[in-house]
Amino acid sequence: MKIKSCLYFLGLSCFPISIMALINIFYSFYFNYLENLSSYLVTMLLSIFLGLFFLFIGKKEKYLINFYEQLLLIFLVYFSLSFFLLIPYYFSGYYITFIDSYFESISGLTGTGFSIFENINYLDQPLILWRSSTQWIGGFYFLIFLVLIFSNKQFNYKLIDLSFNLEKKINFSPNLSNAAYKILFIYSSLSVLIFFIFLLSGLRILDSINLTMTVISSGGFLPTNTLDEIIINDFQSAILSLCFVIPIFNFYLLYNVIFKRDNLREHYEDIYLFILILIFVIVFYFINDLNLSYVFVNILSSISTSGITIGSVPNNFGLYFIILTLIGGSVLSNTSGIKLLRIYILVRAFLIEISKLVKPNVMMSSKIMFSDKKIISENIKISFLIFILFFLSQFVLSSILLLDTLDFESSFKLSILTLTNTAASNIYGLDNIQFTELFTFSKISIVIFMVIAKVELLSIFILFQKIFIKN
Repeated sequence: MKIKSCLYFLGLSCFPISIMALINIFYSFYFNYLENLSSYLVTMLLSIFLGLFFLFIGKKEKYLINFYEQLLLIFLVYFSLSFFLLIPYYFSGYYITFIDSYFESISGLTGTGFSIFENINYLDQPLILWRSSTQWIGGFYFLIFLVLIFSNKQFNYKLIDLSFNLEKKINFSPNLSNAAYKILFIYSSLSVLIFFIFLLSGLRILDSINLTMTVISSGGFLPTNTLDEIIINDFQSAILSLCFVIPIFNFYLLYNVIFKRDNLREHYEDIYLFILILIFVIVFYFINDLNLSYVFVNILSSISTSGITIGSVPNNFGLYFIILTLIGGSVLSNTSGIKLLRIYILVRAFLIEISKLVKPNVMMSSKIMFSDKKIISENIKISFLIFILFFLSQFVLSSILLLDTLDFESSFKLSILTLTNTAASNIYGLDNIQFTELFTFSKISIVIFMVIAKVELLSIFILFQKIFIKN
């Protein structure tokens, strides 16, 4: 395996971190938050220096990176860049341990939203902005991974080819610049759109910025202790629901609405997601007569695997919201979970096999949703394998958490939320978990599985096979 080719692209990924740190430096100067200024300065200089160093080492082999090195690169990005992101936490003056700082940085980069901070209102504004920024940059990286790495047809376990993808080529290195610029343009444009929508709803500028970076990345960090402190009326709840729709659907949907209207017919996955959202809203609203704006926010937050919530729901509804996190959003989005498309393929294949047993002479269509694409045996195998590996991961992590101070229900729920990169909140009955009080081994396990949730456990098996198993 060519590590140098990975280091070149790891070096490139360091520079957005330095830009984040520079923004925080300007913010700290402008609003006179000078106590922790040195931590952002160290982060900026260290990320620039190591970025240039990695670029120098790997520049001669940047075109030799294959799929296995690309997978390794993803793990390097998550686990290595988090060491830069933890610096402002560790030197913040809030007496945060190294492992807790790393936990917070991984949680932000993966968009999970688990936090070691018990009272966000006590944090200084630059650190709150830094927490939100880690989610935004993590969402940007993940979209690049989806488009350029997980689109590989040889190992298509993300099923990207069954969803609309604007980038038809799969060569990572030659297409990196063009794809990254295009993704950055769309991602930034959607962020600006959400930001102005929040501003028009009456939110403060800083709350709008932080909430925008949380929503667009399907993250779970908030600038306050609860969302109720920001969203104070039904109109703002409706606006938040509207903004949550954007990260749930295909990343290119709004881009096609504006520039590529002839491709809208290929967004059949988003049509099913929209229908599913309406069904759940109707069911949740009429079964328990909940506030409609609360229902929209909580359902969309769960499907987007963000987990931030408003209001309260009956305790017996927690399991239903966890099921929504298992479903997740579009294949080509920042959401986690098993994904609706995989669940659809498994259910459809099951129904086809049952119909063959009952009526052997009847031909059933194997088309996927409203498209002309058909379900093939490889799609079924991959979907079933991912399904099994997900619950295998859930069993392992919940068993580890049971050895901690958590009871069975809490460990079971927390493991599912970890594997769907969803923040623990009151709609799941987990708002009182103190992550700082968990054992170190439990924190490390959660950190590892937060990354596994983003890249799939199958990625580790593929890398293990490549590195350790000899033909």
